[in-house]
Amino acid sequence: MTRLIAAVAALALLLSAPGFVGPARAQSPAAAQPAGAQIEGELNLITPISKFIHDASLKAFADYAREKWNVTVKVNAIPAGTPVAYGRIVEWKGKPEADIFWGGESALFEKLAEQKLLQKLEISRAAWESIPASIGKPKPIPLKDKDGYWVGTALEPYGLVYHPRRLQRLGVAELKDWEDLLNPKLKGEVAQCAPTRSSSSNATYEVMLSMLGEEKGWEWLTRLAANTGHFTARSRDVPTVVAKGEFTAGFAVPSYMAFEEKLAGFDIKFVAPRNAFVTPEPMAILAGARNPKAARAFVEFLLTERGQKVFMERGLFPITPKFKVQGAPGSTAELAVEFTGGVRSYFDRDVSNVYDETVAAKR
Repeated sequence: MTRLIAAVAALALLLSAPGFVGPARAQSPAAAQPAGAQIEGELNLITPISKFIHDASLKAFADYAREKWNVTVKVNAIPAGTPVAYGRIVEWKGKPEADIFWGGESALFEKLAEQKLLQKLEISRAAWESIPASIGKPKPIPLKDKDGYWVGTALEPYGLVYHPRRLQRLGVAELKDWEDLLNPKLKGEVAQCAPTRSSSSNATYEVMLSMLGEEKGWEWLTRLAANTGHFTARSRDVPTVVAKGEFTAGFAVPSYMAFEEKLAGFDIKFVAPRNAFVTPEPMAILAGARNPKAARAFVEFLLTERGQKVFMERGLFPITPKFKVQGAPGSTAELAVEFTGGVRSYFDRDVSNVYDETVAAKR
């Protein structure tokens, strides 16, 4: 990570020139949430997940809580990029201003667990076992924590967005692979968020270093710098500047504004190149959370078909093989399938992953 910070400084210089118990101890569904049990009337998240997703998820949960427990839950989300959210949780020192940390790299969740800043989820065995342990080869991507501190909520690729008409004007074919970003015709046309400000950018940098090796990987990133015209403040800003035609291409995550810009009518496309990292969008309950029952109920709700549909209609993929993205012709679910290249479930395809979070943490 230190080297990444140095690299970002170098890139900027270049540009200035012309956040359960484990399965063995899992509680039964009845023990985890007794029938008729009440939950708190408030739930607070801290998350890098886009408003497009977390607002819909919280609203769906509030409706569910009203139906199931006759409780009106006041829901709130603190938007923060992953590194910022992680830093705030550490600063809270076990007296958090939020109940749940949602989104980002699972390695950060493991660091929080090591610092005793997370509590075990204690969700039902059925919910826990509905999620496979991992996905992808040769480096399996964990979809839940073996010690029960976090669980994945939805699968989502880290890839590229591009503006088709700008590519045409530049005489560049539609993007398919990472190498396409290095086309000399794209000089000054690429937008990205610094890896020190975005876990998705950091993961993509690590993919390139893992795929190409240290020497060639850093050479690739340096060449990318020559084509980069803008570093955004947040990863979700990249799809926005591309959709508006201010830049031609950049790193992006579908639910972090990319699919939302498509739904808004902008000319924007997404592609997940080879070895694109697939995040499980982890979720954890913070140690000292003021609303632990509501937090636990929210986690379990998101793993139900009703909860997963919230994601599947917004460009994300189910975390369990039980469900697939599908909807009526013209529905947002089908538009999401088209936007992400025809994918309905990542469990129906081979997932190639070279990103090793353990190695990345030491870099």
